[in-house]
Amino acid sequence: MRPVTPRGFRDVLFEEAAERRVVTAAVAEVFGRYAYRFVETPAVEEYATLEAALGASVSGAAFRLVDLDGSLLALRPEMTLPIARLAASRLGGESGPQRLCYSADVYREHASLRGESRQFAQLGVELLGANGPASDAEVVAVLVDALRAAGLADFTVGVGTVAVLRALIDAAAAGAEWADALMAAAHARNLVAFDVLSVAPGVPEAVGSALRRVVRIAGGREAIDACREAAGSAGCAGALDALEAAWDLLEAAGVAERVRVDFGILRSFDYYTGLIVEAYAPGLGLPLGGGGRYDDLLAAFGAPMPAAGFALSLERVMIALAAQGVEVPVRGLDALVGGDPLECARECARLRASGWRVQASAASDPNVLRDEAQAAGASYRLVAGACVMLRVFDGMTVTRDPLPTPPTLASSPAKGGCDV
Repeated sequence: MRPVTPRGFRDVLFEEAAERRVVTAAVAEVFGRYAYRFVETPAVEEYATLEAALGASVSGAAFRLVDLDGSLLALRPEMTLPIARLAASRLGGESGPQRLCYSADVYREHASLRGESRQFAQLGVELLGANGPASDAEVVAVLVDALRAAGLADFTVGVGTVAVLRALIDAAAAGAEWADALMAAAHARNLVAFDVLSVAPGVPEAVGSALRRVVRIAGGREAIDACREAAGSAGCAGALDALEAAWDLLEAAGVAERVRVDFGILRSFDYYTGLIVEAYAPGLGLPLGGGGRYDDLLAAFGAPMPAAGFALSLERVMIALAAQGVEVPVRGLDALVGGDPLECARECARLRASGWRVQASAASDPNVLRDEAQAAGASYRLVAGACVMLRVFDGMTVTRDPLPTPPTLASSPAKGGCDV
């Protein structure tokens, strides 16, 4: 049998895996600064749990499987629902807002002909039990700071609110079928279909005009005023007041320069109720990540509470970093140590205890060690002698006490090019 990686999945090798770990750690550090705590959920959920929150839409996205007990399970297609289930089942007695974060893989099924990935790594936060502009602004601020920490030099975070579109749909009173079709067109960003639906029979002309205008409004703070004017008396003033207050908080936090108001943003899941947020980088045709407010979702699990959050795609962040020429600062091998086997074992242990990243070699010949060090990407190559010294190749010696400090990312010599 010739082993192959399943369609839509891939292996990640050494350098890329190391870079992903560095970026993940940098983003996780930001989450911690905002007092978010890591949780882990199972890779599988009861299918009925996902269906209770997502409805029929889950059937096309979830990997389904049946366990030995006959229970229908599904690999998690995203992380918001597992976090909501965890909060409802495990944190119901906790007081105050809960700040949760995660780093996890999610899985989505796609038809063979689409050629899309079926496994993604997500980094995200969920703020549970808090409502209002302050919590909305916090979620956006965490997202901005996370992208900064990841190393991106150029990105934009778009914010909007689904409440405006929902208010206009209610004002149109054109029926559930029409409303579903309009939301589907909005989710797909199909403005041609959206415009056609806005002039469907039974849709008041003023509402149709407002729909066409609102989804095209974007900009800075002035975009909120433009939306107010376009939506008129559709009953969405409260949502716009909250978004405006959140903008003020983002300015106070020093992150508004990275934020853009965009009322055309709509997430693909139907559970969002207010704030909508997406992050973009130039040259990447898909969002880096996104999220929003989902105040009604936990009610499906018997624990109603307001909630908001976002998820970043690690794969897309890595693509954006590469496109912007950002080198992820990965620490490599500090030293390759050869020489007498017993002395080599002792010195390797000593160096590792002092924080060095060390690889042992069976060689003692300087030329062989040089070649091995270059192949391994080691910053230093050294020979462990038969005494208490580390012998260098030019005849000089370095005493074992005090032990040299390990190389740093800023001061490491060229790989394989320095003897100690």
